Amino acid sequence: MNKAELENLVTIRIKEAGILLSADCYQGAYYLAGYALECALKACIAKQVKEFDFPDKKLANDSYTHKLGNLVITAGLKLALSEQEMQNEEFKLNWAVAIEWSEESRYECAITKNEAHNLFTAITDNESGILPWLKKYL
Repeated sequence: MNKAELENLVTIRIKEAGILLSADCYQGAYYLAGYALECALKACIAKQVKEFDFPDKKLANDSYTHKLGNLVITAGLKLALSEQEMQNEEFKLNWAVAIEWSEESRYECAITKNEAHNLFTAITDNESGILPWLKKYL
């Protein structure tokens, strides 16, 4: 999978999450919103890989995770994330919501409307959402 395909998945999955949220399908909306964020972070990582370069084993191994906090580090965005959190309190709160997502949520049956809405908003908010911030690094 390459950077362009990952970026396309971000668009598809966040759209699907919005549709599911509107249809009161909170568990699927929650999972897909978080998955969209995971794909965006992986696209940032893919940007580091140069055509025809032999892949760095550590970068490759560290990329195969679903843990958003680890992906931020692998993408080289830890410092930028910290700076953004210091500059924007709402962004900091949104990241605190987003970092709680896990791929294990696909097995959760008790995700509430509030949880799904909060995650979706934390990720997509135009002013202080995680995706609009990440797009600077894609």
